[in-house]
Amino acid sequence: MFDSIFSAQVTVGLVFAAIGASAVFGIVYAFIIALKLRSTKGFLITAALMPTVVTTAFIFLNIMLEKDSTLSMTSIAVIMVGMGLIRFRSAQGKAEEMLALFASVVIGAINGLGYIFYGGIFAVAFPVVFVVISSFGFLKSKKNQGEKLLKITIPESLEYSGAFDEVFGRYLREVEQVGVKTTGMGSMFRLSYRIVMKDVSEEKEMIDELRIKNGNLEISVLPFVEEQKEL
Repeated sequence: MFDSIFSAQVTVGLVFAAIGASAVFGIVYAFIIALKLRSTKGFLITAALMPTVVTTAFIFLNIMLEKDSTLSMTSIAVIMVGMGLIRFRSAQGKAEEMLALFASVVIGAINGLGYIFYGGIFAVAFPVVFVVISSFGFLKSKKNQGEKLLKITIPESLEYSGAFDEVFGRYLREVEQVGVKTTGMGSMFRLSYRIVMKDVSEEKEMIDELRIKNGNLEISVLPFVEEQKEL
């Protein structure tokens, strides 16, 4: 049961068995990982189907190569898949998404080499461990707890340096300016601040006072999210 199914002669039945197993493992893997990983539908579909794609590639690699060179060529293939995966995820993505996608590739690679039982174990064990670890409260960043993103639109004529210090001093425990952007064809500025309220129940009072100072222009308070780099 723990041996590669391709240790014997490769047949059509074995090929379809490996590909079918990868499809099942991929769906189960994506279902479990989705319990804790909040991502797009497209990403989860990709994670579910990636094992099937990689398995197919490894099967035909095994068929085409001589047995003596299979190990070295397979290693090269793994490296190429990993490099291609980084290019594939050129859009913005989270670290856990990359981890999940790499694990999905590993599932396909294991099945493609014929170790279907190991592939099944990994397809279930890895997402279960991921879900369990993601549930640990101590892994949550203390820095981001209570942080919000405050955006204030001001007229071009307003000198914004220190303009809101008095209001911030009364309502905020922490404040940091994280961005300045022109808007309205350059006639206005949009200021962005990372803030931590002293008392979250006073959020409306703070906004009302800021509206007086910015001429009743747009103000928004949003969850603060660190800038994500492109992967």
